[in-house]
Amino acid sequence: MEARLNPFTSPVLGRVFKHIIAAGKVLEGSTLPASTQELVKLRASQINGCGFCTDMHFKDAVHAGESAVRLNLVAAWREATVFTEAERAALELTEEATRIADAAGGVPDEVWANAAKHYDEEQLAALVGVITVINAFNRGNVMLQMPAGDYQPGQFG
Repeated sequence: MEARLNPFTSPVLGRVFKHIIAAGKVLEGSTLPASTQELVKLRASQINGCGFCTDMHFKDAVHAGESAVRLNLVAAWREATVFTEAERAALELTEEATRIADAAGGVPDEVWANAAKHYDEEQLAALVGVITVINAFNRGNVMLQMPAGDYQPGQFG
């Protein structure tokens, strides 16, 4: 399988992706735990059917020391006992924000309030940023039909 368009060789799309990557780099320095960021990226990618990002964030999380058990249970986090209450709140916010078109009123107040019980304002801002950035990447990669399976941790710097 080949991508419909290569974002790494396209001058226009390459610049767009460069800006999205830069936004993601800002989030790396936030106080939102890196493990939470990876769980969020993985869950949004699963929902959006982005094989490229699902592959990438699973492998990056494993490389960073995340357990295979927890990663395998991200798709079924509601029934899983391996996530903290804070992680569960982040995953719930991720699902609601990623499926925003499914809810007429957007993200419900109770979902936001639950996340706010576990994260301070800076961490909430980072959580919104992570969810926004990964959804942008997912949509682009799905549209381009980016192939999955060959990603190596650290491949993009």
